[in-house]
Amino acid sequence: MNKHSNRSKARKARHFRIRKKISGSSERPRLVVFRSNLHIYAQAVDDTQGITLESSSTLQLKKKNGATKESATEVGVDVAQKLLNRSIDEVVFDRGGYPFHGRVKSLAEGARKQGLKF
Repeated sequence: MNKHSNRSKARKARHFRIRKKISGSSERPRLVVFRSNLHIYAQAVDDTQGITLESSSTLQLKKKNGATKESATEVGVDVAQKLLNRSIDEVVFDRGGYPFHGRVKSLAEGARKQGLKF
């Protein structure tokens, strides 16, 4: 086992611990963040029905370099706008086992700036 697989396993364990405590509904979906080296992804999930309501990513926004805080903020703004168009203004934030700083925090701040509550 190398350092990277241990890091990945630790993140998945943290995410599992978080998921035991939070769940999304159609009125208040779970806003999930996934962060890769090159891009950042966000999706709003209704766990009662098991469906994704809205999603956004730096790939969808055609960002050349999606691994920046500015790009993450734009993804947060985009997913928040899509949810607000569906008349959803409250979500449960799921940081996906990542620390709440950097790109994850920027995404959350972008969503809050649009008027999403969590």
